Amino acid sequence: MPYIVTLTGGIGSGKTAVSDLLGGHGAAVVDTDVIARALTAPGGAAMPALSAAFGDQVAAADGGLDRARMRALAFNDPGARRRLEAILHPMIRAEAARQVNAATAAYVVLVVPLLVESDAYRSLTDRTLVVDCPESVQIERTMRRSGLDRGEVERILASQSSRAQRLALADDVIVNDADLATLAAAVARLHQSYLQAASAKASRASRAG
Repeated sequence: MPYIVTLTGGIGSGKTAVSDLLGGHGAAVVDTDVIARALTAPGGAAMPALSAAFGDQVAAADGGLDRARMRALAFNDPGARRRLEAILHPMIRAEAARQVNAATAAYVVLVVPLLVESDAYRSLTDRTLVVDCPESVQIERTMRRSGLDRGEVERILASQSSRAQRLALADDVIVNDADLATLAAAVARLHQSYLQAASAKASRASRAG
């Protein structure tokens, strides 16, 4: 098993920016959101089960998931949200595990937005990295990126684990409330520490083998 850094953070915190920077240093990046999008794209492996569970109303014209409709349904109906998670989460975990095990980089960055809610991922990780920023920054970034209105973004934030819950899991924290150069410098420092930790894990495994 490679050295795994599990990366999490709330919506709009900058998880993708951090994982992209770590990937640029040579880490293997396995992003559960990217996996979820692939599973629910046109022809995606999850679409038959989702259509069977929720009807063709959740499929867009191209055959992929109508994300806006599914998001509204899941927010308004806790039962629908549980059914959605019961379909998607095992498929996401299986594909994430496959990608992690196939990685050949010095270490893997496993991006899991809902880490607080998922014991399965926490049991895999060697180190947990939380990307943090004030909620006001999260809201503004998400509105700018997604086009959602403030009320909808605030509802998404309310449905996620709290900032305090995420920080309670952290081994490392990157505060992403400044410019990209500041973020890049913080990521570069962490990358060096992860390289050292990954090398130490590999040495222990070699001696044990």
